This record gives sequence, C-alpha cells and structure tokens, in this order.
Amino acid sequence: MTWTGAFGRGCRVLLHAIVRGLALTRISPNALTFIGLIINIIAAVLFGYANSQNYSRMFLYAGLVIIGAGIFDMVDGRVARATNKVTTFGGFFDSVIDRYSDVALFFGLLVYYARANHFFYLVLVAFVMVSSVMVSYTRARAESLIGSCKVGFMERPERVVLVIIGALFARWHVMAPVLWVLAVLSTVTVVHRVIYTYQQTRILDAKAAAEAAAAQQQVAAASETSKPPASQKPQQVPSFN
Repeated sequence: MTWTGAFGRGCRVLLHAIVRGLALTRISPNALTFIGLIINIIAAVLFGYANSQNYSRMFLYAGLVIIGAGIFDMVDGRVARATNKVTTFGGFFDSVIDRYSDVALFFGLLVYYARANHFFYLVLVAFVMVSSVMVSYTRARAESLIGSCKVGFMERPERVVLVIIGALFARWHVMAPVLWVLAVLSTVTVVHRVIYTYQQTRILDAKAAAEAAAAQQQVAAASETSKPPASQKPQQVPSFN
C-alpha cells in the first residue's frame, strides 16, 4: 500500500469514528449543518479583523477554522444516514446554509480589502462572491428543468479548498492568485452549465414537439375513423306514368 493510500484509509477511519460518535449523541444533522455556518462566520470575522501587521497570522487562523467547519460539512449527511434522519428538508437546508457559508467567507475578505484600501481586490472578491453563488444557482435551476447538471469544475469543495490554501499560505500572498483562479474558473463553470442546459433543453423541446405531433396525428386518425360513412344518393325508382 502506498503512503497516499494509507493516508486516505486513515482519514476514512477517523471520519467514520467521528460520525459514529456524533450519531451516539443523537444530535440533529441540521444542527451540525448550522454549527458549520457559525464556524465559517468566525473565519469570516478573522478575515475581516486582519490588517497589514497581523495579515498572515489572522489568515492562518481563518484557514484552520475553515478546515474545522469543513469537518461539520462532511459529517452532517453521514450522521443523517447513520441515524436514519435523512429528509428532503435536510438536503434543502444544507444547500441554503452552504450558500450562506460561502458568502460569509467572501464577505470577510471584502471587509479586509476595504479596510486595507485595496479597491481592485475589493471588486475582485465581490465578483468571486457573485460567481460562486451563480455556480450553485445555475445547477439548481438547471436541475429543475433537465434533471441533472453536474458539469463544470468549480464546485463548492474546490472553492473551499482554494480559499483554505490562500489563507494558510497568506504569508506568501497566495490569496491574490487564488481569487483570480476562483473568478476565472467559476465563470467558466457558469458558462459551461448555461451551454449544457441550452443543449439539453433543446433536446427536451424537440422530444416534446415530436410527442405533441404524434398525439395530434393520433387524434386526427381517431376522428377520421369515428366519422359516419358518407350518405349514398337514393336510387331513383323508374316512373311508369
């Protein structure tokens, strides 16, 4: 077994142990989801509290806090399955809280760049925040029309990992290129999902049009067979007058 395989196996064992422990506490999976949001808000406060003197230290703390929030994000669904508390509302609630968590982190970065008078990066973070929400929105809206829309690279786990990398390595000013990567790849993902949804809806529309035409033909054929036969002209009786 390679060291990467051993590491992955060790992580899975640890994750299963955490899930079993939380399942024994009978805590609600929705409560775990909400706790993850609170932890992300703490990370956002750390981002916003940073300044030119404590920048690397505050960002490092924020990155570690986001890792802690990620643990709750990973275990809430597993705890729900382990305790047979999987509900439709739980999936909806988790999705909503994830959006708030994303916005909270980027809002903390907005506060930092605003306080540091970095107008350009203030605008860049705002763009990244909007595009990250649009990545999730396009998938949700598309799946209400075509069933599944999982195309694109920049999903929420990838975004969170990039933010963590930018925060942990802030000493080397890694957050700036991370924001550029987020801006570009999030936009590419949105465009990809729009194009994919357009293609799939055209297929669905064509199929629906074909089914409607076939139904009209069946109705027309049924109406033809149900018509009474045309009345024949009565035979003329010869007159003998």
